[in-house]
Amino acid sequence: MGTHAIAVDVGGTHIRAAVITSEGHVVHVVRDKTHAEEGPRAVVARVIHLTRAAMAECERQQVVGVGVAAPGPVDPDRGLVMYPPNLPGWGEIPLARLLEEALELPVWLGNDANLAALGEHRFGAGRGTAHMIYITISTGVGGGIIVNRRLVTGALGLAAEVGHMPLIPEGPLCSCGHRGHLEALAAGPSIAREARAAVERGWETALATLDHPLSAEDVVAAARAGDRVALELLARAGTHVGRAMALLVHLFNPERFVVGGGVSNAGDLILEPARRAARRHVLPTYRHTFDVVPASLGDNAGVVGAAVLVFEAVGAGGAVTC
Repeated sequence: MGTHAIAVDVGGTHIRAAVITSEGHVVHVVRDKTHAEEGPRAVVARVIHLTRAAMAECERQQVVGVGVAAPGPVDPDRGLVMYPPNLPGWGEIPLARLLEEALELPVWLGNDANLAALGEHRFGAGRGTAHMIYITISTGVGGGIIVNRRLVTGALGLAAEVGHMPLIPEGPLCSCGHRGHLEALAAGPSIAREARAAVERGWETALATLDHPLSAEDVVAAARAGDRVALELLARAGTHVGRAMALLVHLFNPERFVVGGGVSNAGDLILEPARRAARRHVLPTYRHTFDVVPASLGDNAGVVGAAVLVFEAVGAGGAVTC
């Protein structure tokens, strides 16, 4: 009889609940739309429903607990989700306690980007490293830092908000209200914003022929087709990511950067400019001490990391049969 965890990813437009083995294998996934506009009570009820549905798939297996990857800020020690920007109406919600009471299982909570880093480190593109930094580039920019094979969470569990590193003091407005943060320079909406600006300036690009609001996906598709403006937009975003990496190299001296999230699907169109910029902006001693690779777990990184949180908290014992 195998050991399993139920892992839930609450971030994004969908909630995903998965059954995960102690070897990191995802054996079953159920999902539903988050419907964040309905408020915290409805979202929590949906999380409970999906978690129970996932548990029903492991009737004859052992489940040691539930791990939850939630959008930050979160306080893992108190099990709180605290005013997450993409969950309107949420204040300080004791998500771990609410789930424990409903499910009668122990629950561990973590920041979704941090847990994606943990998943990639244990079972993905960072496997085998001792020092790794994960960066996710999607609608926002997040991250997770592994030092000596341990996740760095900080004093209040708020560490590794790499998207809010200020790179250009008077740069574009970030979603947090400040200017010039990495998220405002390299996230999907930022790339789309720059694409719209290029079209408005009359630049010669295939993006000008599209009859719908431009997205980062449009920019990636045009770049793959050889569009020079789209290639330049991705190179700019990648350069900003690389400058942020250079700062992180000097602080943490990682062996590897693992880059995930939807925008990273552009591959070397964004990763190669990031590599060049990172090496250009570090001291010579550091230039060949790290590599930059794409993430390998895809959408499963968060749930795998949430399961790792459970397994490493409880060890091999203490299983509860579901």
